[in-house]
Amino acid sequence: MGRLNKELGLGYGTGMMATSLLGSGIFVVPAVAASLAGADSLWAWLILMVLVLPVAFTFARLGRAFPHAGGAPHLIGRALGVPMEKLAAFLFLAVLPVGLPAMLTLTAGFWHALFPLTDNGDLLVQLGTLGLVLVLGSRKSGASGLIQLLIALAIIGLLTQVWISGDLLHEPLAILPPVEQVQWTALPAVLAVMFWCFVGLEAFTHMGEEFKNPERDFPLALLFGVLLAGFIYLACAMAVIKFGVFGDELTNTTSFPVLVAALLGEKGRWAAALVGYLACFASLNLYVQGFARLLWSMADEGKLPAALAQLNRNGAPFRALSWVVAACALCTLAAWLFKLPLEVLIRYANGNFILVYWLAMVAGVKLLHGGWRWLALLASLLCLGVFVSLGLEAGYALVLGAAFIGWRQWRKRKAGRSASPVAF
Repeated sequence: MGRLNKELGLGYGTGMMATSLLGSGIFVVPAVAASLAGADSLWAWLILMVLVLPVAFTFARLGRAFPHAGGAPHLIGRALGVPMEKLAAFLFLAVLPVGLPAMLTLTAGFWHALFPLTDNGDLLVQLGTLGLVLVLGSRKSGASGLIQLLIALAIIGLLTQVWISGDLLHEPLAILPPVEQVQWTALPAVLAVMFWCFVGLEAFTHMGEEFKNPERDFPLALLFGVLLAGFIYLACAMAVIKFGVFGDELTNTTSFPVLVAALLGEKGRWAAALVGYLACFASLNLYVQGFARLLWSMADEGKLPAALAQLNRNGAPFRALSWVVAACALCTLAAWLFKLPLEVLIRYANGNFILVYWLAMVAGVKLLHGGWRWLALLASLLCLGVFVSLGLEAGYALVLGAAFIGWRQWRKRKAGRSASPVAF
């Protein structure tokens, strides 16, 4: 079976990485963080950018050494065995019931800023967005890379206009509180919320096999994308804090469109809604494409039904993508029908991502050598700390993981095979 097309370069890769991290977070999380810690949250953004670098460097090194469409689960399986790969893949895919409906809800929310949508209209927008993902995923990967690079440039352009119109270019550091006045004890809780903005590193590892020069361009695209996204978040947070557009939940979720409309008028509101939708779509697109490539890769290696390993004439894993989109549609219908709260969905999804991160960093400790191994160890400790800080919100991932392990053990016992403590 032929592998995927190699069409991504440094520019497209950087755009895909940055937009996957921005997503809906760029328009919501800065205001949420400001409502928790005020201007002190600016220091939290700087701290988070430093803390996430060990994770990014480890992912970059792993992706460079082992480029594979299986992404983080493949890396985990390579280091810790096939059973752990299946566990990671299960946790990864288990994000679908909670994470994808949340992202689609945020994506459709920007249309509410333009049109008075009913509940039925909101559902149609969400399902239509999934249809766009399916159409785009049937094309070559270069198509997604170009579109997401343009979206990243649009976000930067709009934010730059906000800074110019809001007179933020003069002494921007004046917004940053002095070190001695910062309430440092309040920042850990803020960092736990902000970490959601940098969830996406693991999804990008699925694209490593589609770079023309993965050894050179993949790690650079990953790191440039992380830094670009971090500085964009910081710039947005500074604008939100200066103009005071944060507070309760409604204010936080509409902070950026309100800010743009106040500075640029009605056209600014339309621009903010359009760019916001495209940013959310870019993040959603990368996640869904990453899920599809995970299924395709496992099927290509005989770990899932061979039918999922079929590629279309453009070399895209369209069969696997169709299954993922169908699952997303069912989950979206369930979330819409039962009116599941958005914040609950996001918190549960966050636990799954962090647990997969931690397993990937542990895999890095085993697969890498020298200074890279120590960096992976540091990254694993950071991920473990964030996971523990989630408290009860991490229960979704732990329960799913325990259920999966128990199911595997039950199957082995039923088949009369002996099971070791490791090979579950």
